[in-house]
Amino acid sequence: MTKEEIKQSYSMTDILNRYGLRPNRAGFICCPFHKEKTASLKIYPDSFYCFGCGLNGDIFTFVQKMEGISFVDAFKELGGTFPKQDRNQSYVDRMRSVRDRAILADQRQKEKSIDLSEKKRQLHIAAMWAGMYREGMKTFEPFSDNWCFCANNLEPAFYRLEMLIDEVWKEVKREIGQ
Repeated sequence: MTKEEIKQSYSMTDILNRYGLRPNRAGFICCPFHKEKTASLKIYPDSFYCFGCGLNGDIFTFVQKMEGISFVDAFKELGGTFPKQDRNQSYVDRMRSVRDRAILADQRQKEKSIDLSEKKRQLHIAAMWAGMYREGMKTFEPFSDNWCFCANNLEPAFYRLEMLIDEVWKEVKREIGQ
């Protein structure tokens, strides 16, 4: 089984049952990773978070910490298997396979950056329109048809600009791993 298949097969409740732990009605248990008197580890369907020690993670992290083992061992313990490599495959073929995976990863990264640059282009256009509407309100006679047109379109332009800034910021944070 792959990592995703294991995550779909087991819930956090299933993992807790392996260790004889039962969450209360609010979904909390006493954290087994530090000493405490009141329950501070919140159980979610696919993850956990301890408000006492700050530990969080998924089913693999929980098994790792409970057993004191590595991720690979936790993966195997939950039924994970690694794809078998063909030992008869030549060195050149293995290198081609590695190269092909690297090329595919590079293409995916380029697609992400193209998507981000398209958002930046949209951001630039939205900023340009917002600036034009603002300048129009300064230029035209107040309450004229042109001034009203600019006034009516300024707020939606600023809203669009704000939404694009949020989208670009999320993409940038995701790219740098925060």
